[in-house]
Amino acid sequence: MSFRIERFTAASRATSIVACLVLIGLIAAPWLTGRANIRLLGELFSFLALASLWNLLAGYCGLVSVGQQAFVGFGGYMLFALAIFLGLDPLAAILVAGILGAIIAVPIGTLLFRLHGAYFAIGSWVFAEVLRLSFAQISSLGGGSGSSLPTSVITGIASSREWREILIYWTGLALAVASVLFVVVLLRSKAGLALTGLRDSEIASESLGINSWRTKMTVYVSVAGLTTMVGSFTFLQKLRISPDAAFSVNDWTAYVIFIAVIGGIGTIEGPIIGTIVFFLLRETLADLGTTYLMILGALAIVIMLKAPRGIWGTLSERTGVSLVPIRRRVIFQ
Repeated sequence: MSFRIERFTAASRATSIVACLVLIGLIAAPWLTGRANIRLLGELFSFLALASLWNLLAGYCGLVSVGQQAFVGFGGYMLFALAIFLGLDPLAAILVAGILGAIIAVPIGTLLFRLHGAYFAIGSWVFAEVLRLSFAQISSLGGGSGSSLPTSVITGIASSREWREILIYWTGLALAVASVLFVVVLLRSKAGLALTGLRDSEIASESLGINSWRTKMTVYVSVAGLTTMVGSFTFLQKLRISPDAAFSVNDWTAYVIFIAVIGGIGTIEGPIIGTIVFFLLRETLADLGTTYLMILGALAIVIMLKAPRGIWGTLSERTGVSLVPIRRRVIFQ
C-alpha cells in the first residue's frame, strides 16, 4: 500500500488565495479610505503582531509571559534614541531596535528560564518594571514625563505628510505580515514539531534528543526582536513616548492576552480572529467608559468557561477545519 504526506488542504489553499487578495487590498488601503481608518488599521496591525508572537510563546512554548511590554517599551525608546541622538532614519531605526531587543533578550532569557510556571510570568513582569523605572531616569529622553519626536525627524521620513503616513502604514502592515509568517513557517518546520512536542511533554521530547533550553531560547529571542520592532512602530505612529505608556501592562500585555484567549491559544488563526473581535468590540463599546472594560472581562470569562480553546479553537475542534495547517497528514492510496 502506497501513501503520501499531505501538508496542505483545500481549505488552506483557498485561505492562501483569500489572504493574498486581502493583502493587496490592505496595500492599496491608503488610496481607498480615510486617514483615521489608516491609523486604526496601523494600530490593528500592532496588536495582531503582538498577539501572534505572544501566542507562539504561551501556546506552543508554554512560556506564559506577562512582561512583553518590556520589549514594546524598549523598542519605542530605542526608536527615539536612535532617531534623535544618532540621526538614524526612523524606519531604519525600527530594524536596528529589533536587533538590540534580540540581543538583550539573551541574558534576560537565560535568567528567566531558571524560573518555571507562575515564577516565569512574575519574573517577566519584574523585568518590564525594571526597564520602566530605568528609562524614567533618563532625562535626555524626557524622564518620567516622556518625550516627543522632533519635527525634523518626522519630516525626514518623506517629503510630504501623505507619503509619511503611507510609509508608516506600510511598515506596520509589513511587521504584521512578517510576524504571522514567522509563526507559520516556524511551526511548519522541524523546530515547530519540537515545540509541539515540548508543549505536550517536555520529558518525553528531551528523551528523543530535543534540546529544550536551546529550542525555547531561540524562539524567545526571535519573539523579543520582533516584539521590539512592533513597539518601535507603535510609538513612531504615536510620535510621543513616556515610561507609563511604553511599559503599560494593560495596553501591551492584558489586551494581547485577551485577544489570544478569545481567539484561541495554540492556534495560528486564533490571534487573527481575536484581534478582529477585539477591535470590533472596542470601536462599538468604547463610548461606554469603564463599562466597556467590564464587558471585555465578562466576555473573556464566558469564553474561558464555555469554550476554553477560544472561538477558533472550538470551531476547529468541532468541524475539523484548519485554515493554516501545521500538521502533516498521511494519505494512503
